[in-house]
Amino acid sequence: MNYPPSTAVTSLSSDQTVAQVLQKNLICCSADTSVQQAAQLMQQHNISCILIKQEQNILGIWTESDCKKLDLADHAVLQQAVSAVMSSPVLSVADHFSAVDAAALMKKQGIRRLLVTDKSQKAIGIVTQTDLIHQQPLEHYLMLRDISSILVELPLLLQAELSVAHSAALMQQTQRDAAIVKFENTESGLAEYGIVTERDLVHFVATNRTLCTLAEVATRPLLTLPLHSSLLQAVRLLREHGFRHLGVTDSLGKPIGLLSHNHILLNMEHLYINELKAALQARDKALRSSESSLRLAYKVIEASHDAVMITDASGFIQSVNPSFCKLTGYSVEEALGQTPNLLSSGQHDENFYQQMWQRLQQQGYWQGEIWNKRKNGEIYPEWLSISAVRGENGIVNQYAAIFSDITERKKREKKIHELAYFDELTGLANRRLFQDRLEQALANAKRHDHQLAVLFLDLDLFKRINDTLGHQAGDEALRQVARRLQKASRAGESVARLGGDEFTMLVPECDGIEEIEKLAQRIVAQFELPFQIQHNELVLTTSVGISIYPQHGGTISELLKFADAAMYQAKESGRNKYSLYTNSVGQRNDEALQLEQALRKALSQQQLEVYYQPKVALQTGQLHSLEALARWQDKELGQVPPQRFIAMAETLGLIQQLGQQVLRQVCYQLQLWGEQAVPVAVNISVMELADPGFLTQLTQILTETAINPQLLELEITESCLLPDRETQTRQVLQQLRQLGIRLAIDDFGTGYSSLSYLRHLPINSLKIDRSFIKSLPENTSDRQITSAIIAMANAMGLDVIAEGVETQAQQEFLLTAGCKFGQGYWFGKAENAASTLLLLQKHSLSH
Repeated sequence: MNYPPSTAVTSLSSDQTVAQVLQKNLICCSADTSVQQAAQLMQQHNISCILIKQEQNILGIWTESDCKKLDLADHAVLQQAVSAVMSSPVLSVADHFSAVDAAALMKKQGIRRLLVTDKSQKAIGIVTQTDLIHQQPLEHYLMLRDISSILVELPLLLQAELSVAHSAALMQQTQRDAAIVKFENTESGLAEYGIVTERDLVHFVATNRTLCTLAEVATRPLLTLPLHSSLLQAVRLLREHGFRHLGVTDSLGKPIGLLSHNHILLNMEHLYINELKAALQARDKALRSSESSLRLAYKVIEASHDAVMITDASGFIQSVNPSFCKLTGYSVEEALGQTPNLLSSGQHDENFYQQMWQRLQQQGYWQGEIWNKRKNGEIYPEWLSISAVRGENGIVNQYAAIFSDITERKKREKKIHELAYFDELTGLANRRLFQDRLEQALANAKRHDHQLAVLFLDLDLFKRINDTLGHQAGDEALRQVARRLQKASRAGESVARLGGDEFTMLVPECDGIEEIEKLAQRIVAQFELPFQIQHNELVLTTSVGISIYPQHGGTISELLKFADAAMYQAKESGRNKYSLYTNSVGQRNDEALQLEQALRKALSQQQLEVYYQPKVALQTGQLHSLEALARWQDKELGQVPPQRFIAMAETLGLIQQLGQQVLRQVCYQLQLWGEQAVPVAVNISVMELADPGFLTQLTQILTETAINPQLLELEITESCLLPDRETQTRQVLQQLRQLGIRLAIDDFGTGYSSLSYLRHLPINSLKIDRSFIKSLPENTSDRQITSAIIAMANAMGLDVIAEGVETQAQQEFLLTAGCKFGQGYWFGKAENAASTLLLLQKHSLSH
């Protein structure tokens, strides 16, 4: 039997044309327009695609979906011509083309929009899937069905801290046009959800960003409906908010899926079957009324990309369509007269078919997933919908079945599951799966009153591999480490990669500390043999931290936290070893965390205060200058020693912020002191000097305060003067001197400065470290070293300041050795600005 060419199955209106539903707002750009400019145009006009045009010819189209194909981590990609990434040629239809056929064409081509042209082949608009959904008379169909009837795929769930570039790659890899974004750390303590779509990726490109996370671009909160809401309610909500996607939640409010216009358009099997019913029932009427009506009915069946099978009331096959033959491998002749048992895979028991038949008899409809077999014996999964076709007397005359191969969907679901629970690089469980396993093991340990252990591993100095051999070598090293850790583990123990070079191992049941220590020894021993990486023989070691339930903690967070703390204790003890958690380790980490949080708060609220210690002329005892010293009085921690919070600021990367606040306070204080001011020295760290923005910020502060730059002296340590930084350091110091700022080397004698190097630097003075001064004049070695430094500095025309002078004997020795200036408790301690002002006034009166 030959059927005429087909129409789509998503519409009840067969005579509606695309001209009646198209969007006339056509936005075009030239072929040399950059990708970023094209995205900006799409964002400006709130459209999903842009046409690339040369003179009057349309060369191609670039859509939201194309955006996720880009490597968004590469900023250069955004500046390339959009013609290099466009889709070409543009698929178009005439304005009199039916909306029904347009839907079928979109489904066949796997696209979401068509260009519409008039009789003269001039483009007049775009028709999209969304247009077809909103324009079709589907209210009755949508009201009768709920979301669960078409929601058949797991959502792509991404963490908010994931980069936008990586997220786009995952969306492209899993063929998703949207993903749910999970925000873990919220004020409520509960997870919150948002959504990232292809349109968000376009906006991301348009705003000239490359390195940021989903948290910065995702829309939150996620618009949701419960699973059993009607499709009509879903479509209305999407239309009301102007969205294409809607989150679907379970009874607990947790997102379990995403519903889009695409799902609604591609999954209307029930409506399709109703059309088939009407077509089948109309066959006899068509013979008496209109041959065209019969062709339309055949058209629906013939052109469907889903397999269609019609049986009589007894289950014998009466007709099949070409898609049936293509999917199953059976010809029309082989199928006619057979029963659907022809396709039985043997994967389902008798009870499965009995329940299917019972529901079909009671409700007249069955839908679900089933495994069938092709003619060649291949077993495959399919999505099957069966509907009973009743006559005017209500008796079942036929059954209509529609089914499609869902093998690819199954593969995508498997891939999404793997991405969600397994580390793609090593194949180990990821953080999410490890925490699930730990949660189950912990519940079991509590129920049966036994111990479990968590081991936290971090590779020692792993960053050197990435920095020297590259990230591919680093990835290969991580894969080899994963294999060795699995080799060290036993049955039932779970190894996971949390991220970077951090791994964990879960021992769900153990007899005590001795057993776990043996395991830790086995793990460390696995690293004794060198690793073969890119024809290089590398030695890697690991530090292992151990926490045990119930001795160390009773929750997942406690066990992980304490194992992590113990691991850092192992690193501090020399690396390449293991450490068991103790209360002292936890206390130190708690104190460090408390100090870190307090320091961040102090810097954000500018709570640090600058004190000033005098530098005096050793000959006269008169004030020569001051040194600015940061002091921190915290409400809860009290007076925090500088060596403690400055070291932490350097570790946390906050030293630039701290240094800038001190510089700003000093310059404004010099402005307030006015004519009474004397030069003030400020300590500058290595990281500040290497910061490209340091000079700009310093110049801005000098401009704001309008002080004489000669009143400012910067003290740098010898570590700033390492030879590998010689050129950069010399350039920065020269620029500082050109501003009129004095420069001094602090703690001289404790580093590795080259004297030949010092001769070429614009240094004004040297400060002898207090470690050489404290034993003067009794210590012979210190006398010789100090005298040599003073003689060298005087020979080079540099001023010399001795730090830590605390006795008259020290002052006299230094003066005799040729040192001009001193600083220390013998002359005065550091005082706040108010007390220092009294000292300046006294000094001013004496002059």
